[in-house]
Formats: sequence, structure tokens, C-alpha cells
Amino acid sequence: MSPQVAEVFNDTVFNNVSSLPALRESLESRGVLGQLKARIRAEVFNALDDQSEPRPPLSHDNLLINELVRDYLEFNKYRYTASVLTAESGQPEVPLDRQFLANELKVVEDPSSRSVPLLYGLLSHFLSSSGDSGGKLLLRGSAPATMTRDPNTLPGPES
Repeated sequence: MSPQVAEVFNDTVFNNVSSLPALRESLESRGVLGQLKARIRAEVFNALDDQSEPRPPLSHDNLLINELVRDYLEFNKYRYTASVLTAESGQPEVPLDRQFLANELKVVEDPSSRSVPLLYGLLSHFLSSSGDSGGKLLLRGSAPATMTRDPNTLPGPES
């Protein structure tokens, strides 16, 4: 876009307040407004992100959880949210290999399950399972040592 065209565009669209509702409606009707908002949020986060401050080490458990979430976000085309997750968490830029992730989670996939994120398969498994506990999963163990809890903000075992 030439500087002259850009100036006319800016004068017409951004400096003319009366055109803003029509512009908003047009962007909403084409499904673009949400994408633009997400992109702006991601760019603002990237601009404000302090790269000089080192990230805490990423535990193995958090690496796997973040990868499940990233796989879900990218499948649903929440790319800007995924980019913020990657930047903020210190997750490697290159996604983990799906087979590696499945092996780490001790998941065996059939061919049809490979077309959706692993998180969908895990959810489906737990929603459809019925065991001795009335379909509920008994969780044992504790959170990874790297996770901490503020007792003033989260419910404790007595809740």
C-alpha cells in the first residue's frame, strides 16, 4: 500500500468516527474481529514480555500438560492464544512429536483418534468409562513438587 493510499485509508476509516460502527459490523459478520482482537492481545503481550527475566525451569509434567493444551488450541485455530502460551510458559517453539507425547502418557491410539488432539481422546475415555467407582476416577498422589498453592486463594482438602 502506497503512503498516499494508506493516508487516505487512515483518514477515511480511523479518523471518521461515524464509520467505526459499520467497520465493526463488517468485521464481525466476516468473523475477523475476534481474530484481530486475539492478534492484538498476542502482539501486546509479546511487546510487554520481559525477555531478560529467565523463565522458571519447565517440569516434565508441565511440559506434557502445556503440550496437550497447545495441541488443543492449535486444532481449534486459537493460534494467538497458543503463541502466548508458548512464550509465557517457556514451552519449546517446536511442538513435541505426537507419538512421543502418547508414549509418555501411556496412551494407545487407534487411527481415528489421530485426527483430533490427544486431550479429546483423554476426555472421551474418562467420560465414557464406567468402573467400580461409578464412573469417577480416583486420583492418587500429589501435585508435582514444582507446583505451589496459596492457601489463602485455593480451597484446601477440607472444602
